[in-house]
Amino acid sequence: MRRYFALTAILLVGACTMGPDYAGPPRVLSGPYGENAGFVRAGPETVTSAVELADWWKTLGDPVLDQLEEQALAGNPDLAAARARLDGARAALRLENANSTPQVGAIGTAAHIRIPRFGTDEGADPAAEEGGTTSTNFYNLGLNTNWEIDLFGGQRRTNEAVRAQLDGADASVADARVGLTSAVAQAYLEYRDRQQRLVLAQQAVTTREGLLDLQRQRFDRGVATQSDVEQSQLALEAARQQVSPLKAEADRFANAAAILVGKAPGAVDGLLATPAAIPLPPQQIAVGDPEALLRRRPDIRVAERRLAAETARIGAAEAARFPRLSFLGILGVGGTQPSDLTNLDDFTAIAAPMLQWNFLDFGRGKAQVSQAEAKRDEAEASYRGSVLGALRDVEDALSAFRATRETVASQARGEASSAKLAQLAGQRFELGSGTRIALLQAELDHNEAQARLSRSKAQLTIDFVALQKALGLGWETPE
Repeated sequence: MRRYFALTAILLVGACTMGPDYAGPPRVLSGPYGENAGFVRAGPETVTSAVELADWWKTLGDPVLDQLEEQALAGNPDLAAARARLDGARAALRLENANSTPQVGAIGTAAHIRIPRFGTDEGADPAAEEGGTTSTNFYNLGLNTNWEIDLFGGQRRTNEAVRAQLDGADASVADARVGLTSAVAQAYLEYRDRQQRLVLAQQAVTTREGLLDLQRQRFDRGVATQSDVEQSQLALEAARQQVSPLKAEADRFANAAAILVGKAPGAVDGLLATPAAIPLPPQQIAVGDPEALLRRRPDIRVAERRLAAETARIGAAEAARFPRLSFLGILGVGGTQPSDLTNLDDFTAIAAPMLQWNFLDFGRGKAQVSQAEAKRDEAEASYRGSVLGALRDVEDALSAFRATRETVASQARGEASSAKLAQLAGQRFELGSGTRIALLQAELDHNEAQARLSRSKAQLTIDFVALQKALGLGWETPE
């Protein structure tokens, strides 16, 4: 009766699970990020409506960019590696679930046993008792099982930790997708900017060559000086020096785009060869609110799942300090002769409960619990840092986007004025009241204004891409 009472007491104790229950991440938002508050740097160009998680780049309306993004999501090696890590996390969870179930296996034994003889057994074979020893053969076929009872919830806590790791690996795939889609868009935009500015730089070289020819003609007629000719030559060489770096930069961004889609450099040159305008972001951008950002950004989800896993491991470490109860079972047939293996009426059955407790471990278990608690505290601090970093990313991106948008508006007005001046210079030249040199100079000024506007437009859309990345967009929830 006492045995059953002790076993019942152990099982009742095991009904509880050791360690703290995970109650969710700590609250980090405060101050200006109170309830129903928006982002501090949000302006009139943003709205707080819900954002679209996936395919944000389609709002730019660029079919070439859409193709590059599609190819990257299908063939990028880093994204494939993240998906492989997710598959590994799924397998780890299946393994932990299997560890909580009994293990059953088959065993076959053929043994020759030789032991000291402690006395003469009646009926023993005298030939087998030579030299003060007794020897015999043993043959057995059967099943064996081993099952550890999760008395104090150590296995349950381990399962919690592994499941949290799986969720974190899933969020890591989403985070890799966010980074990949933004990187593809940035490389594409940088390439389009260099492509447009390269055309403008080549036009500037042609115009500078025309100016140099005019100065040489004027010098031959005695109207211009040698200094005027040399100044035009110097300006021409400066214009030529702008072409090669732009070509090299365009090649570099084309190579980057090819690598991001999982192909060799040069593989997407044909797709990028046809010049196209730099796509511009929409007039208004949905940014949501800080609370939604915390639920949406995959890197914050990764940090939160790590905190959940480390919290569960505290319980696993505490459970390891208490007794462990397991059952060993053997069921088989056999005997001293091979023919005994066919005698199904005579079988061996063993059921052996085993209780283990390392009660004298000189503080090892307590140290492991303290170590698990320290890792939990580290994960909590990392989570706070991830949240603050995400808020900073969004606020910085909003500020940069607004500033660049104002710059583009100003440079667009300046480009329009320079275009008007070039038009007026052309009209004066046709009427004979202006010179060709003045016309070419006005065209050069317009060329420079176009180049500045091209760069600003590209930067505006790049800032838009950075904002989408900061908002944690570019992935889709699993079905």
